[in-house]
Amino acid sequence: MKKRGVFNTTRKQNNGACNGKQNSPRSQVKTMLVCFFNHKGIVPYEFIAQGQTVNQQCYLGVLKGYGNLFRGKDLILYHDNAPVHDALTVREFLAKNSITKTDHPPYSPDLAHCDFWLFPKLKNALKGQRFIDLSDIQHNVKTLLRGIPKNDFQDCFRQWHHHVMNCTASQRLF
Repeated sequence: MKKRGVFNTTRKQNNGACNGKQNSPRSQVKTMLVCFFNHKGIVPYEFIAQGQTVNQQCYLGVLKGYGNLFRGKDLILYHDNAPVHDALTVREFLAKNSITKTDHPPYSPDLAHCDFWLFPKLKNALKGQRFIDLSDIQHNVKTLLRGIPKNDFQDCFRQWHHHVMNCTASQRLF
C-alpha cells in the first residue's frame, strides 16, 4: 500500500467574530509522507524533501530505493488514482520487478487505505499540537507510525474489504 500525505499545520485564522474565540496563527510548514503498509504494519516510509513535487521521477525513485524490500515477495500494491501511479516508467518498474498493481475504482476515495484510515488517524493525533519546525513534525509522525498496534492495521484491511464489497455491490446497481 502506498500513499502520500500532507501534514499541514496551517489553519485559517478566525478573528473570533462567530464563536468568541481567538485562534492563534498556525505554522505554514508542510511535509509530505510516502509510506507503504500491510496488515502487519508500516513497511517503509519516508518524508519527501521540502518543495519536492511527487511526480513520476520522485515516486520511481522511492520505489527503486525500496526495490530490495519488494523483490522476491508476493506483493500487490494498491494504488489510488494519482497520475504518478499510472506513469509509464512506474508501470515498467513494477512489471520488471514482478510487482502486481491493483487498480483503484474511479471516484472512490473511501477505498484508499490512507485516505479513510491512516492519514485521518495521524492528523487527529497531531491536531492542536504546536511544532517548532519541520523536523519536530516529522519526529512526531514517526513516533505515531511506530506506535500503531498491529491489530489496528488488521482492522484497517477488514474495513477496506467491507468498503470494497459495498463499492462492488453499489456499482452492480447502476
